[in-house]
Amino acid sequence: MELDTLLAEARDLHDETVALRRTLHRWPELGNDLPATRENVLTALEGLPLSLTLHETTSGIAAMLDGGKPGPTVLLRGDMDALPLHEDTDLPFESADDGKMHACGHDTHTAMLVGAAKLLSARCDEIPGRVLFMFQPGEEGAGGAGFMLDEGLLAVPPAADGSDSPVTGAYALHITSNLPTGWIASKGGSIMASADVLLITVIGRGGHASQPHTALDPIPIACEIVQALQTMVTRTIDVFDPTVVTVGRISAGTTNNIIPETAVIEGTIRAISERTRAKVREGIRRVAEGVSAAHDAQVVVEFHDGYPVTVNDPGSADFALAVAADVVGASSTVRLPNPVMGAEDFSYVLNRVPGAMLFLGGTGEGRNPATAAPNHSNRVMFDEDAMINGVAVYSAMALRHLTGHPA
Repeated sequence: MELDTLLAEARDLHDETVALRRTLHRWPELGNDLPATRENVLTALEGLPLSLTLHETTSGIAAMLDGGKPGPTVLLRGDMDALPLHEDTDLPFESADDGKMHACGHDTHTAMLVGAAKLLSARCDEIPGRVLFMFQPGEEGAGGAGFMLDEGLLAVPPAADGSDSPVTGAYALHITSNLPTGWIASKGGSIMASADVLLITVIGRGGHASQPHTALDPIPIACEIVQALQTMVTRTIDVFDPTVVTVGRISAGTTNNIIPETAVIEGTIRAISERTRAKVREGIRRVAEGVSAAHDAQVVVEFHDGYPVTVNDPGSADFALAVAADVVGASSTVRLPNPVMGAEDFSYVLNRVPGAMLFLGGTGEGRNPATAAPNHSNRVMFDEDAMINGVAVYSAMALRHLTGHPA
């Protein structure tokens, strides 16, 4: 099955892809409950030969395309949720719901996945197997992928002819302003970090600020813990299997002349292996308890699990990069040297099915990816022409995976 025409077909669909993206961008929704987004996606999918499953615990949609020949199932994922921040792009289609913004490009992911559904539906008779389109809510911290898996996303029924058709591969694209428009980047192994929440409560004794010797001030102890954590990271964690420990907030006290009883440290922990993820937790607990004990204070250390490490199957990543090179050109395809320290709940899918996540460049000519507003910025903007390559690469990965042709 040749891929030569996919870019041209994606270009023919581009006006529809852009229109859907702009509708989604104008009306962003947060978390796992995305009623308007789901309705817009369902409207865009009308008329396609898809079997739809509307998930009940979230606004997730599983759309199955049956090919004309027997074969396995391949999954393509597009996330749909936005972020809670005010948009400052001045785009003509900027968010109409203040305090919500598609600042991570999930509107483009959803629109591209719809485009791929249209493109693949047009040639479904040629497809040996099935394509499962995963329209996922709640990626931004709400664990939408996990909910969809719990509802049986991967427990697909037999094909229409009764033959087994298990999910044998899973692929996702994520747009980024850190690459030029239309470029594709990925790597085998760990590609994105785990993300856990750190909460340390230092417990002293409150008192009058003029008599610190009669109290036990938790604030300098908390400050000492923060400094010691950075030393722990640089002196105990392998630089080639790194971690990031960032304290984003310290809370203590109510006014200037009171020593509070407690000080609370909140932060994030990132790691690119489960081994380091466990080791850094041990180090954080040791530092917090040791520093507190040195000052005769008590401490409570809590960790709240976030998303696990996103690990690309090496063979699937090589396959996807080779397919991308065939579609968009080798000069626009990059093998990443290192993982990205952001986190992704597509990790849950890749823990169950071999596959790969790839990045799609979204910064157009005349703008420098190194200085462009990044994902999650209130000023981030993505070049919509990148979606042409995205639709084509989504489609090509599915077709090549199902035909079993080496890229």
